[in-house]
Amino acid sequence: MEKDSALIVIDIQNQFVNDLPEEMNGTSVVKNAVKVIDSFRKQKLPVIFFREVHRKQVVDFGRELDGDEKIHCIEGTEAADYHPLIVPEDNGKEFEMIKRRYSCFFHTDLDLLLKGLGVKKLYVIGLLTDVCVHYTCADAHQNDYFVKVVREAAGGSSLKAHDAALEAIEYLQHGSVISINQLN
Repeated sequence: MEKDSALIVIDIQNQFVNDLPEEMNGTSVVKNAVKVIDSFRKQKLPVIFFREVHRKQVVDFGRELDGDEKIHCIEGTEAADYHPLIVPEDNGKEFEMIKRRYSCFFHTDLDLLLKGLGVKKLYVIGLLTDVCVHYTCADAHQNDYFVKVVREAAGGSSLKAHDAALEAIEYLQHGSVISINQLN
């Protein structure tokens, strides 16, 4: 990982981890996410933690509930909290952000933060590979960032959807899907 790299940790929240299908092995995904986060911390590189959080009045879901998703991650609930193993530190290199939609770029100040930090390459981990991870990577690509998704530290709504999303991300940038063993 170069000096111009940052890690984006997407939605590793209680509800999403608990809702992962057994075939995605949520415990393994979280443990691998912790390893990736620790790697960035050791190198003193920025780590940006995202949580998807919705208002109690359920007024900010938009079209999100038109598909398979149900009401989820309501503010102030345990479901919306980070998984207990995913705890941002107050060390000057970690940032927390809330999003209301799938992409971490959509109506957030992520791009402004990344430019301020001098970031050009994003490493991405989290949930769900076929939803928020995929859309964030597509938007990162469209905003001219280099993207690396750590396969073992991401989980999808199914193994088939996870693999398809990784394939779609790889289509945008060859070499963008990496193994945890490829982290420097």
